[in-house]
Amino acid sequence: MAADSATPNPSHLLICIYTVFVCISVSAVVHAQTLSLGSKHNSTSQLKDSLVYLWPLPAEYTFGNGTLSVDPDLSLAVGGNGGNSAIVRDAFERYRAIIFKHGPSNFRPMKSHISKVRVVVHSDNEELQLGTDESYSLIVAESDDRSIIAEATIEANSVYGALRGLETFSQLCTYDYETKSIHIYKAPWYVRDRPRFAFRGLLLDTSRHYYPVDVIKQIIESMSYAKLNVLHWHIIDEESFPLEVPTYPKLWKGAYSKWERYTIEDADEIVNLLSMSTCCQIVKLRQEKRLRRLRFTDCINVMAEVDVPGHAESWGAGYPDLWPSASCREPLDVSKNFTFDLIAGILTDMRKIFPFELFHLGGDEVHTDCWTSTPHVQQWLRDHNMTGKDAYQYFVLRAQQIAISKNWTPVNW
Repeated sequence: MAADSATPNPSHLLICIYTVFVCISVSAVVHAQTLSLGSKHNSTSQLKDSLVYLWPLPAEYTFGNGTLSVDPDLSLAVGGNGGNSAIVRDAFERYRAIIFKHGPSNFRPMKSHISKVRVVVHSDNEELQLGTDESYSLIVAESDDRSIIAEATIEANSVYGALRGLETFSQLCTYDYETKSIHIYKAPWYVRDRPRFAFRGLLLDTSRHYYPVDVIKQIIESMSYAKLNVLHWHIIDEESFPLEVPTYPKLWKGAYSKWERYTIEDADEIVNLLSMSTCCQIVKLRQEKRLRRLRFTDCINVMAEVDVPGHAESWGAGYPDLWPSASCREPLDVSKNFTFDLIAGILTDMRKIFPFELFHLGGDEVHTDCWTSTPHVQQWLRDHNMTGKDAYQYFVLRAQQIAISKNWTPVNW
């Protein structure tokens, strides 16, 4: 698209207004405290079942006064069109390891004990996007006169609802440090849960503070424990440009150092949560086109952010022509086609890695004085009958058009 073409029509674009809320609900804490299962005593034996916390608090739940033990040989039974999904099976193994993280259990069956978790998933659609159905029901039932075997049943429309149910089940499982066994207190439990918000995100800024790949993967895993569903990866900013862009290989000269960078393989590993133990199999799996996105096990999407036109001084370390001038280095030069060609190249490379439907283009804190005070940009503004404010709108809308052409829904601050 030529720089002297008409300003993009805003009516043809979907402009998303994006707001991040980091909320700790006081009311949720208050309600969670109603799950206190005993009075306060000094005796450890009396404290062992005193508290049960579920976080976030389910939409609906009831509980009783029974106690169940959990068999260390806990097994999985599946049903429905999607119950046999590898995503469900992998998640179950992960949560079983979490539940029994203290090692071998001194399991002594109580009157009621759970030896099996039944997961029923109605749909075999494994696509993970914004609005994917994450609702589920969880029943942890006591035994009856006919059997000493209690039951835990999770029912969901999607595999991701089942994963949320497994998370809740794992939170109900409490380790007893005296008996060294796993118990579920205040059974039976009846839970019906669904997200209150479709977008539940955590922002991670790796431009200002570099994080190693393994740390980012741990952050993603921890997000799943709180049932968050989007990692907003603020990769690039004025301080550093740590990401490899094959189409424009000099861009990551803007990194803090050669050790504080993310290769394409690193980014792919973060987005897809490929464990180090499986990295040796990546090439073979790709050749067979069977590379399974392990991020699904955590039910987390990764939304990348490339902040333009401001917050972009680091870009010029590799390509100084992106600066309006050597002494006035941001926002990016709106007058040059090269600026938009480079943005298109970045997004083309990133589209191969980031499957999530949303892509964040920043757009905040743009001071246009650099444009209005640089001679060649001044001339471009006059030629196009634009003010600095007009040029900012032009830049944002043109960048959004590039994102839309890559089949992304653009997001801006």
